[in-house]
Amino acid sequence: MVRVGVCGAAGRMGKTILEVCHDTAEVQIGAAIEHSESPMLGMDAGELAGIGSQNVKIVDDISSVTDDFDVLIDFTFADATINNLKKCQAAGKRMVIGTTGLSDAQKSEIELAANDCALVFAPNMSIGVNLCFKLIELASQIIGEDTDIEIIEAHHNQKKDAPSGTAVRMGEIIADTLNRDLKECAVYGREGIGDVRDKKTIGFETIRAGDIVGEHTVMFASAGERVEITHKASNRKTFASGAVRAARWIMEKDNGLYDMQDVLGL
Repeated sequence: MVRVGVCGAAGRMGKTILEVCHDTAEVQIGAAIEHSESPMLGMDAGELAGIGSQNVKIVDDISSVTDDFDVLIDFTFADATINNLKKCQAAGKRMVIGTTGLSDAQKSEIELAANDCALVFAPNMSIGVNLCFKLIELASQIIGEDTDIEIIEAHHNQKKDAPSGTAVRMGEIIADTLNRDLKECAVYGREGIGDVRDKKTIGFETIRAGDIVGEHTVMFASAGERVEITHKASNRKTFASGAVRAARWIMEKDNGLYDMQDVLGL
């Protein structure tokens, strides 16, 4: 039995993860954590998530419940995730990190912490998205040099980071495959009159509207045809299911940094 701790347990993603944990064999909800000003502190996490009482109270201090979970799932915010990571590192606990919007320095902290604990860190836990990562790599190998490449992503109006972590990862895969530096070749939106498009650039377009869960399209366009690789998520369960799958998988792994490609054997 894998005991899972859930950060941001009162949020939309947190409640979905709690629901998936409840519905997954060999997984038990061990702890639920929220920020110190949350009005949900002290509530039963299961009742809040609509799955019935789990006898797990929502707390604001991970250190007080490290004995109650084996692996922590965190989809919160960059600074909070790093603080949570330090506590898991000190306690020797495994962690699954789906938080996006981390700085390069914070990503380096995650890499360093992996010397002391087993971590799965991925911008997107969806199985379908990770399959798309492989398809994007293949398309880049075959037609990337001969096409204009654009990445279009859309999310709900409450998402703060842009472009999404998934879109950035798609850009990194393309750039790495084509031996380009994404920091130098990325173009984020266009406006006004400028030079014609440089074929070596990778374009990003960001949409924030309504309750869109997550949509990503990578377009490889040339004269006469274009190839589009698209993933559309209609329910947060796709991300939560991947995270819980990663939590089960990492229990058999030694200290180190892994991603969903490792979890899925891709």
